[in-house]
This record gives sequence, structure tokens and C-alpha cells, in this order.
Amino acid sequence: MNEKQTLIKKMLEMQKQFSMYEQEHGVDPSEYWDAPEGHPLHQYREKYDELAAKVLELAHGEKGSKR
Repeated sequence: MNEKQTLIKKMLEMQKQFSMYEQEHGVDPSEYWDAPEGHPLHQYREKYDELAAKVLELAHGEKGSKR
């Protein structure tokens, strides 16, 4: 599995965990945007955005294009 596929797999797992948490507990917007340390969603958005940016960078590299 190449790096891009590994990152995508990680993103899908994060989405699955988020959905399970949301179904069990509901998600207040403040939890999504600024969950406190120790909360299951702490830095979720930031980590997911980092992975997405890396996947985009890798995809552009594969195609020889630029952002």
C-alpha cells in the first residue's frame, strides 16, 4: 500500500470513528471546532485537514500538477 492509500485509509477510519461518536453522543458544534484536551474529538478537524492536505499534495505529485 502506498503512502496516499495509507493516508486515505486513516481518513476513512477517522470518519467512521467520528460517525460512531456522533450517533452515540451527538456532536455540539463547539466539540467539533474546539474540543478540549482529552475529548475524543480534540484536534480531530486539524488532524483530518493535515491528512487531506497531504493526500492532495501526493495526488498532485503523481500527476505532475501544481496546486
